[in-house]
Amino acid sequence: MLILTSKLFDPEFKEATACFLSDQTVVVDKPSGLVSYVRSTTKEDLELLHEPGEEEVLDLRGLTVLPGFVDAHVHFFLHPMKDVSWSDQVTKQSVPERVVRAVTHARATIMAGFTTVRDLGTEGAEDADLAVRKCIALGLVPGPRYFCVTRAIVSTGSYGPKSERNPSKNDVDGATGADAADGPDECRKAVRRQIGAGADWIKIYADYAFRGRLGPVDPAKGEANLPLFAEDEISMMINTAHSLGVKITAHASMAQSIKTLSRLGIDSVEHGPEVDIEGLEAMAQAGVTWVPTLSAFFLAGGAGRWPKLQTAFAAGLKIPGLKIAAGGDTGVMAHGENALELRLMYENGMRWREVLRAATLVSGELVVGMEYSGKGRKRKLKELVGLARSGKGEKLGDNALPLGLIKPGYAADIIAIKGDLEKDFVEAIQPESVVFVMKGGKVFKRDGEAKY
Repeated sequence: MLILTSKLFDPEFKEATACFLSDQTVVVDKPSGLVSYVRSTTKEDLELLHEPGEEEVLDLRGLTVLPGFVDAHVHFFLHPMKDVSWSDQVTKQSVPERVVRAVTHARATIMAGFTTVRDLGTEGAEDADLAVRKCIALGLVPGPRYFCVTRAIVSTGSYGPKSERNPSKNDVDGATGADAADGPDECRKAVRRQIGAGADWIKIYADYAFRGRLGPVDPAKGEANLPLFAEDEISMMINTAHSLGVKITAHASMAQSIKTLSRLGIDSVEHGPEVDIEGLEAMAQAGVTWVPTLSAFFLAGGAGRWPKLQTAFAAGLKIPGLKIAAGGDTGVMAHGENALELRLMYENGMRWREVLRAATLVSGELVVGMEYSGKGRKRKLKELVGLARSGKGEKLGDNALPLGLIKPGYAADIIAIKGDLEKDFVEAIQPESVVFVMKGGKVFKRDGEAKY
């Protein structure tokens, strides 16, 4: 398959003036779902448009072509809390209902141009995300590449839902929002249990408003974040995950939590409204990716958390080497509105081309497996380029490919937009501006119309 482009975004740009490549032909190996070549468009390529043959040709000239967007923090099993509270979703909606909702969320997400997501917890739907992942991968339902954690790991008593009748219970009618573990041994077991179930990632809560029940009588204590795990527990979870080839992320608000996590080897940090300069520098020095989830705080407000995160984000933009990924905690807002995170990153000081880099290359490199980190990365990419050009037609798994670039050996996840990114960035990233979506060489949206 040939894709003709006139304006192709390259997230590896070294200079602002060189972020677009002109008149490129992208060659896609459909059986493997990989890009096999990217080269200057030739006269012969153009002639194929008017000479129907075996080679399929897609003409995306006149549009801006980009790698598919990656949302590094979603919850397919949640929908906006302004409609139904988190507690009611977890305790009153059945798992089958939540699965159906998750499937509709998956479709809305890919139609908005987000070809990959990382789901950081089913929040009471147990490991139902694994079944949804399988159905998407098999093509039974349309959706993005779906990286799952099943259930986050918390300490006893720290998370919801909590019974009004029996406040010390860690469930309501059997529903639990996360997996509780205490002590290094239980923490190791929890990580092994999640990975054994099929999790792509492990998520832990490093801190949380542990004493939330005090809210009515002592709001300050009820809202205050507290550490959930001792350092030896965190270290055990990180080391266990890594020993099994799995990355691990942490929900963290407190500056000290983020410094500790960075020192112990966490792969990414979610949120971070209370992070200070030292915490930001610690992440940068340790190679930790920060996913600030601006959307969640923008929509939730309360306790001055949004202004705090805005301040932290502005400071983070000035830290050399700090990797910032795009992830909106989507589910707080409607699925399919994932671009709100990109808008907020832009409106809070990140240059539009850097926002696009965050939503493609940075997020893509974050969510993929450990095999694309370190010394083995180049060898793995070389193997995939060879496969894409071999004509062997070998199909690889949805979550087994490198993401975030339109480059040989990378997943053929490609979108096209009709807006002008330079003149009106916010309008250009809206779902209605995304007129073409391809995932793995398969077209899901063309000329603005859904194909599934």
